[in-house]
Amino acid sequence: MEFFPILVHLKLLCTLFLLLGKEMNSLVDGMSISNDRITTRCEFYNKTMCTKSRESGSGQGCNEQEECELQGDGKRSHCYALWTMDENGNKNITLKGCFLNTEECYDKQECIEKADKSNKGFWFCCCEGNMCNQNLTWDPTSTEPTPVKAMEPAPNDFNVYFPVLIVVLVVGPCMMVCGFIMCWLYRRHKHMFNELPTMEPHPIPPPSPYLDLRPIQLLEVKARGRFGAVWKALHKTDEIAVKVFPVQDKQSWLLEQEIYKLPHMNHPNILRFIGVEKRGDNLQAEFWLISEYHERGSLCDFLKAHTLTWSELCRIAESMTTGLMHLHEDVPGKNADQLVKPAIAHRDFKSKNVLLKSDMTACIADFGLAIIFYPGKSCGDTHGQVGTRRYMAPEVLEGAISFTPDAFLRIDMYACGLVLWELVSRCTAQDGPIPEYRLPFEEEVGQHPSLEDMQESVVQRKVRPTIPETWRNHPGLVGICDTMEECWDHDAEARLSASCVMERVMMLRRYQNSSQGIRIENDSPIKENSV
Repeated sequence: MEFFPILVHLKLLCTLFLLLGKEMNSLVDGMSISNDRITTRCEFYNKTMCTKSRESGSGQGCNEQEECELQGDGKRSHCYALWTMDENGNKNITLKGCFLNTEECYDKQECIEKADKSNKGFWFCCCEGNMCNQNLTWDPTSTEPTPVKAMEPAPNDFNVYFPVLIVVLVVGPCMMVCGFIMCWLYRRHKHMFNELPTMEPHPIPPPSPYLDLRPIQLLEVKARGRFGAVWKALHKTDEIAVKVFPVQDKQSWLLEQEIYKLPHMNHPNILRFIGVEKRGDNLQAEFWLISEYHERGSLCDFLKAHTLTWSELCRIAESMTTGLMHLHEDVPGKNADQLVKPAIAHRDFKSKNVLLKSDMTACIADFGLAIIFYPGKSCGDTHGQVGTRRYMAPEVLEGAISFTPDAFLRIDMYACGLVLWELVSRCTAQDGPIPEYRLPFEEEVGQHPSLEDMQESVVQRKVRPTIPETWRNHPGLVGICDTMEECWDHDAEARLSASCVMERVMMLRRYQNSSQGIRIENDSPIKENSV
């Protein structure tokens, strides 16, 4: 081969490099340099855990020691503290423990908060060094100078520099020769690479735009579902929600972030997305989806413990259907054949996947089973019988879905009718005592129905949740009852659209104090606005 002499010389140069490397190793050993990473220990305290453990007598979570996990190359472990202060300046510790790598904690030997004002009532500090968070200080006037690293004295021994100089002189030419050979081989065989076909027509969504992991502290599990657990967490002093997917559910994590990253998904009635992260490796890997946190939790959990006024019912129903309408609609681009945002079907719409904000408006979450309708692409390869059995439409239970976008949107609207039933069942406007919260069809098929139970009730017997006559004695509730019945119609094409339901709720709310015109007649023009 024409470059064989070059390879012979390259082999000789590499042999010389190895001999010099041995000398360098002996020099390094003589200098006693250690590259071992040092484990950091921090004081650990969790106010919630400590309070509960004191009641039980265990004392867990109260001023313990925590050994921080070793970080990757170039990263460090820190300690942190989070606290509140009363009017007299007394500190009330909330959390202490290990903190992930962040530059603002570098080279701080003491845990000092220098901010003039708290962040949402919390004060935060971090530091570097074993148990450095035992004592914490609030000193807004502190002007601690930036530490300057002491320069190591240059060794005078020429023997230290001589091998380095030789290595540089040898490695440089070696790299140039290797680069020349690789470039020559690439140009010679370039036509072979051009003939390779693309093996992945649907590329995986790009990774998180954040190159480093956020310093997030998981506090407590708020919910568990099919695809993982939802945690209440802290990012510095901000409360966030972290949905943790196990490694086997990575595909759901990819799909959900793909939904959130679509244009025009930043909507007040869609859960606000913050980012994604991968934690751990191989079988111990976890996939995090980070979003806004809402203290009230899911609509299902809220209804178990609370009743609703007529005004609150309308507020929730209107915002919920507004979010569903935004999800279902496509947003056209400037050109007629372009879409800025495609239509999306949720496919697991239920009260568990509707979250309540502090102002009693709703936002829709959990897009692990959603389907995106891209222009010109068929949805015929997707599995039809998915979702929660209790909320499955008759055509889903029957396995007779028409694989078109409209068909999937009508499936969501069937489930929307059941959620409206849940809202009315806990509304104080009904004429009579408020019953305990029940899931749709709980009275008919129990709490854990099988697929066969739902098929027999919904498909064969065409059973729907009971609507008591006491609900129809209120001029507003009777309109909601009529609307929910049209949403869960056995004939999918007769069901209302999300925009139609939203308009009806708006109208009922607007005229809630009127004794006329609230009942929606069968010939209302709004009814014609079906999916």
